Amino acid sequence: MRKAAVVLLFALLAGGCSDPPPPPAFGDALALADAATAATSSGGSAKFATDVAVGSVRSKSQGQFGAGGASQVMTTDFIGEPMEVRLVGGKLYAKVPEGAGDKPWVVVTEGSDPFSQVLGGSLAQLTAQNDPAHTLGEIRTAGTIVSAERTDLGGVAAEHYRVELDLARLGTDLPAGLPPDSVGRLGGKFPVQLWLDDAHRPLQIVLDLSPILQGAEARITTRYSEWGAPVDVQPPPPGEVG
Repeated sequence: MRKAAVVLLFALLAGGCSDPPPPPAFGDALALADAATAATSSGGSAKFATDVAVGSVRSKSQGQFGAGGASQVMTTDFIGEPMEVRLVGGKLYAKVPEGAGDKPWVVVTEGSDPFSQVLGGSLAQLTAQNDPAHTLGEIRTAGTIVSAERTDLGGVAAEHYRVELDLARLGTDLPAGLPPDSVGRLGGKFPVQLWLDDAHRPLQIVLDLSPILQGAEARITTRYSEWGAPVDVQPPPPGEVG
């Protein structure tokens, strides 16, 4: 019994003297954004799932993007029914609902076609928001770290950062869901939460725009997984694009 008690005492002492977990890696928003951007670039492609809740609008998107975010394939219910969107070679393609056009695909442009006029800006914003480099650029430009902690997200070790973004410092580079004239009309600050894995790659980003929309719910949540998974995004066949 005495030997067992001594062993237990040593075990308790050893546990009490264990090193505390290291603090989060970054205390400065610029350093955080630069490191996460570099990790995102070296991490290459990834899968994503985005939930958007802005006022009465609810939509879900999922897909993959290639290295550097230059290519992307996404399925979204932004217009109330599933729609496929592809970003390839600087062009944004959308597969229109059946019977809505002469051909199944359109190029989303700044032109005068009805589809682009109604949805072009929103789809371009949504596509940009899926790329973590977009939010990281906003953090670099207008962010201040409020708190940081080591935690886990879905069983994965993570660093959790709470960042405050100053809308006035963003200029025209706005989060999805905000119209271009928001800076002049709204102003103010809003919180962003960022979870990074051990390699500083984003696991989840949450933008809460509610504080600058006068109490209306406005939240964008994007989750990332399978960094480095191969992605092959091709433009639609030329004969199918109207």
